Amino acid sequence: MASSSATGSVTVAIHPLVIMNISEHWTRVRTQDKVQNPRVLGALIGMQKGRNVEIFNSFELQCDVVDGNIVINRDYYNAKEEQFKQVFKDLDFLGWYTTGDLAETEDDMKVHRQVCEINESPVLMKLSTEVRTNELPISVFESVIDLVGGEARMQFVELKYTIATEEAERIGVDHIARLSSVGTSEQSSVAEQLIVQHSAVKMLHTRVRLILDYVQAVQAGELPRNHQILREINSLCHQLPATDTLQFKEDFFTQCNDVVLMSYLASMTKGCDIMNMFVTKLNTLFDRHGMGRRMRGLFY
Repeated sequence: MASSSATGSVTVAIHPLVIMNISEHWTRVRTQDKVQNPRVLGALIGMQKGRNVEIFNSFELQCDVVDGNIVINRDYYNAKEEQFKQVFKDLDFLGWYTTGDLAETEDDMKVHRQVCEINESPVLMKLSTEVRTNELPISVFESVIDLVGGEARMQFVELKYTIATEEAERIGVDHIARLSSVGTSEQSSVAEQLIVQHSAVKMLHTRVRLILDYVQAVQAGELPRNHQILREINSLCHQLPATDTLQFKEDFFTQCNDVVLMSYLASMTKGCDIMNMFVTKLNTLFDRHGMGRRMRGLFY
């Protein structure tokens, strides 16, 4: 940590989606790798306007451990950067996140120096998975150059942050918070609406099934014909929208074709991305071999 005289130069606003992404990343790694308290890393993306930093989203990073040190896979990051730039053109890489103790460590500084090669002044967001408090177990840091013992060293300075939410995010957070509450009967507004819709569809299915059973019983001679009921059933059937018209079939097949086309485009995009990475690595390999042959030709 930097000296007490050092203060943060930016204000940070964090959207709930970032916190949920980090929590999901940590939970998934813990479940898949069977590790009690794994450490995960990822990138933070958002917007910076002057001294205000707003973090909108995040994505995980692949890392390798070399001689006990964490090394970020730059090829994976470059590929992910191209992908999120295609979707989120206004968002930039702002920093990185990790899990563990809320206080910064020497390992954090080593990873932070690698991130500084991508962004000159990145922020670090740490989420503690062991702290049990009523406040969010989050710490946000930025790096500054401070004089320590007459030498210039990079130090962490803790930043104050706020939670920025939009209407859609508030609905999602409320839904997740109520569903994750153990031993409570509370339900989110989304769950209540879905329960009402499910009950209505279930009731409709029951009544349609009752009408169908009655018609089948009359056809089989098990029940006497009631012309008034049959006229009401016939009138009800004529009130239903016609689904055997040419216009309906055209709209239906158009929608099906659009869905299939989107699936094909996604598969083609993924294949082109894999092919692009393969060509890049192949060119790099041939460039290295060509450089080696040219160097050998200079000395032999």
